[in-house]
Amino acid sequence: MPRPPARTVIASTLSAATLLSASACSLGGLDKAITGFPEAVTPAATTSAPTTPAAAPTLTEAQARAALIGEEDLGEPWVPTEGFATWRESMLKASAEPADCGRLLDALYAEELFGPDARTRASVGLDDTWGGAQLRYQVVAHRPDDLDRTLAWLGSLPDKCGEFMATAADGQLAVEVSEAEMPEVGDARVGLRIVLTAVSDSDDAPTLTLHLAAVRVGDDAITLTNGGLGEVPSDATWAAVELGARRLTEVRKRGRADI
Repeated sequence: MPRPPARTVIASTLSAATLLSASACSLGGLDKAITGFPEAVTPAATTSAPTTPAAAPTLTEAQARAALIGEEDLGEPWVPTEGFATWRESMLKASAEPADCGRLLDALYAEELFGPDARTRASVGLDDTWGGAQLRYQVVAHRPDDLDRTLAWLGSLPDKCGEFMATAADGQLAVEVSEAEMPEVGDARVGLRIVLTAVSDSDDAPTLTLHLAAVRVGDDAITLTNGGLGEVPSDATWAAVELGARRLTEVRKRGRADI
C-alpha cells in the first residue's frame, strides 16, 4: 500500500490541532525554524550565585501523559511499539571522539537528550509498519536555563560533529550530522538529521537515518527521535513535533489543578 503524500499526513494531523480546545475541556477527566536554531537558544550566562536545586516539575504525570502524541494523531501506518528496534543496540551503542560527538551518541542511546538530571514525565514509542521506522517521544521537565544550554549544544553539533567516525560492537560507523527543518513552535527548538553508515566493502552495509527534535515550552520540553534502516518519514516527524508542542502548551495553560 503506498504511503500517503507528506503534506496529506501533516494536514490530517494538523486538523487534530483544531480539536485541542475541545479536547482540553476533557483533560480534567484524564488520569495521557524554520531551520532549527533560533537566536533565543543561547547558553545561559554564568554568575557567581550558588546553584539552586531543580524546581519541582510543573506538570503532574497525568498532565504529561495528556501532552503526548499517539498513533491516532499520525494515522496509518503508525502503531504502538512492540519494543526497541534492533539497530538501537547495533548502531547507537557506540563510542566516538571528540567528546561532543560521543556525548551525542550516548544521549541518543540512553534517550536522555537533556541529560540525566532532566525528569522524564511521560513517553511513548510508535512503529511504522510500512517502512520499519521507530519514533520515540518524551515529555521532560528541567530548569529553563538547563534546557536552553542543551538546545544550544545540540544546535552546535553540525559544526562540531558534521562528520566523524564511531566504534560500535559490529565495527566502525561513519556518522554525519546536519541541521533539519523544524516547525516554529514552543519557546526554543532544535532539529537534527543524523546518518550512521556501517563501514564495509559490502554494497548492502546498513545505514541508519535518525531525525532528532527537541522543543522547550516553558520549563518543560518534548524530545523526539524518528529513525530506521529504511525510509524515515519526515512528514511524521514534523507533524509530531508541531502537534506535540501545541498540545503541551495547551496542557500547561490549564495548570496543575485541572487534573
